[in-house]
Amino acid sequence: MKFLNQLFRFYLNASIHVALAVCAFLKISEIYLQIPEAENLNYFVFFSTITGYNFVKYFGIAKFHHRSLTTNLKIIQVFSFGSFLAMCYFAFKLPCMLFWYLLPLGLLTLLYAIPFLSGFQKSLRSISYLKIVIVALVWAVSTVILPVILNNSIVDFVILMYAFQRFLIVMILILPFDIRDLKYDAISLQTIPQKIGVEKTKKLGFVLLAIAACIEFVVSTDQQNKMVFLGFLVLLLFFLMRAQKGQSTYYSSFWVEALPIFWFLALLFV
Repeated sequence: MKFLNQLFRFYLNASIHVALAVCAFLKISEIYLQIPEAENLNYFVFFSTITGYNFVKYFGIAKFHHRSLTTNLKIIQVFSFGSFLAMCYFAFKLPCMLFWYLLPLGLLTLLYAIPFLSGFQKSLRSISYLKIVIVALVWAVSTVILPVILNNSIVDFVILMYAFQRFLIVMILILPFDIRDLKYDAISLQTIPQKIGVEKTKKLGFVLLAIAACIEFVVSTDQQNKMVFLGFLVLLLFFLMRAQKGQSTYYSSFWVEALPIFWFLALLFV
């Protein structure tokens, strides 16, 4: 049991779970837009998510405490480096035109973690509300726009609406994390719960969720997809409304992040 517990914690701490969630969003886009499976893009998104998230999470620790890192963190470092190499491998298997979209996303990730503002003391993460916008934007572009471009399809109004819907859904998914981190985040981060409080944050999430639902029922033409999406929204609303500062260890880091995976599996089932 101890080994399984350590393996599960590594699965979460090494960002494998969140990488699967992002890939689930990508697969959902392939189903919705009837795009052929792009195997190289799927692998690239998976390994780049692990690389990016671990870089953001552990950059400061590795920079200032590299000699005193615990064994677990050192293992995560090695795993992240391996993921980075895999990311580079699959990146070179993608068409060159895609790099014009990948470069800005990579630059955003770097500037999100590396301080370059106010005398190299602050990163983009320190700017009010920008954290949630950057994460949602990167996820939306990576999982909706990139597969469309790779398929040589036109990014028309319908695609943009799906990308905007994905942007809203990712913002809602982040809110339980921000509520959880209220007791840890510095006031200078100015997250949404810090600015408007927990209850108003949940109301904002409900409004964003209602907009996402409207987009689904206006744009989507598949009735089964709509019903599955409705179930996903109910689950998302449930977890958002029950989010609190004192939530359990795996409430957000596992269950909330698993919601896109549940959505994808439900689409496969129907």
